Amino acid sequence: MTRFPYDSFAKDYFKELLSPLGSVETSKDVAGEKREIDVYFAPNADPQIDKSSLGLLGRFAETKALIEPYRNPPTKSEVRSCSTKLFDTCARFEREAKRNDTLIDEDSLPRLWILSPTASKDFLEGFGGELDESKWGSGIYFFDKSWRGAIVVIHQLPVTPETLWLRLLGKGKVQQRAIEEVQALDINNPLRSKAIDLLANLKTTLELNQGLDVEDRDLVMQLSPIYEQRLAEAIQQGRQEGRQEGRQEGRQEGEINERRAIIENLLRVRFGSEEAQLTAIIEPLLALPASEFSSLLLQLSNLSREDLLTRFIQQ
Repeated sequence: MTRFPYDSFAKDYFKELLSPLGSVETSKDVAGEKREIDVYFAPNADPQIDKSSLGLLGRFAETKALIEPYRNPPTKSEVRSCSTKLFDTCARFEREAKRNDTLIDEDSLPRLWILSPTASKDFLEGFGGELDESKWGSGIYFFDKSWRGAIVVIHQLPVTPETLWLRLLGKGKVQQRAIEEVQALDINNPLRSKAIDLLANLKTTLELNQGLDVEDRDLVMQLSPIYEQRLAEAIQQGRQEGRQEGRQEGRQEGEINERRAIIENLLRVRFGSEEAQLTAIIEPLLALPASEFSSLLLQLSNLSREDLLTRFIQQ
């Protein structure tokens, strides 16, 4: 199992959750180097949501941050590489301050948060990792102050609402429990909706990979009812949107709009963000007879992107 599906999921996850608080860049190039920052965050002066709603992750978002999530524990070399990205980024801000003839504020420099499911005591001690439980609780091992970084050991975080949005990036039972907690949130919670959409997309991505290990198969099984529920919600939402427009535009136009809204919602849930190729199949789908359209809705969870394109574009 490659890291890619989880890497993509983690980047999309942080982009969705942190965007209301500031700007988020994924796979950000490090100037002059062939390296990328997985997630770079810069807070807005006027965030759209209360950062406390994200718990511990919201505290990470109080300053500029480099976030490097790992599905499996990083090696020493990978931790050093993450630190180098931080130092290069800090150096860029320092050069900018020098050009502007201003003093750099140390507290304004970004911090590095390396997320790992587990880490051994020797590994953490090798980087000088120390807990600060009075301020941060358990599971977060800080480097010396001027190094501006920490390793977050997800499986050592306390099981509380404050850590939920980080535990969702854990593995095995830790992630499974976090998924259950997300499902139990109020259905109108926007963070729940974002997380459910991303988890549904992860399930689809994992199913496209050959040779899933036992842990991945267990995750797919847990995500399957979430995915099916999301499809049902997308259909219902599409019908409601179409009926609302139908009241304004007439019955026939309303039926078309209802079908269009259902298709758009289902494609978004099934494949993630809209793509030009998939958008192009909407009109052929609208032209299907009612019986064929209903049959397609039942089949959609088993159809791949290629199946749809072959049937409705390349025919």
